[in-house]
Amino acid sequence: MKKLLVLAIVALGGLLVWRKVQADRAELDLWTEATGSEN
Repeated sequence: MKKLLVLAIVALGGLLVWRKVQADRAELDLWTEATGSEN
């Protein structure tokens, strides 16, 4: 039972990290689009 609980916590942590990375990437794309049009 402990292994299952630990696995669930690790999976949830990985999901949160993945969502944070995706959000940061989307924000970077917006910055690139907004600032890259000057060149």
